[in-house]
Amino acid sequence: MNLFSSTITSLENGLNYSVQKQKAISQNIANADTPNYKAKDVSFKSILDQEMQHSMTAFKTDSRQLDFKNSSDTSFTIVDRNDTSYSHSGNNVDLDTEMSLLAENQIYNQALVDRLNGQFNTLKSVIRGGK
Repeated sequence: MNLFSSTITSLENGLNYSVQKQKAISQNIANADTPNYKAKDVSFKSILDQEMQHSMTAFKTDSRQLDFKNSSDTSFTIVDRNDTSYSHSGNNVDLDTEMSLLAENQIYNQALVDRLNGQFNTLKSVIRGGK
């Protein structure tokens, strides 16, 4: 029996992604002046491709409907960001971009934490009998 709903698991996976993204951004900012350092990013596409390779049982009402795919693997891939220009030292970290990504990730993380808090408050209310 699964104690928590799939919503909590999805929020947990989102938080894990946010933490990995935070680490990558922090490394980029810390290495902004390091010669030949390549900016890192957390790859979502490779995770999505992995998820699509595993099947999940789905109720189909028509033969033309597609099968669902699912996986419980939530590991993230750190990749070099190659879509930016390089400085004379071979470094491609842009501090303005990194600070913008950092702010965006913090907002995303806080939204997930707030939603997770709401889920736990709902569980607490149910346990207390609605009080």
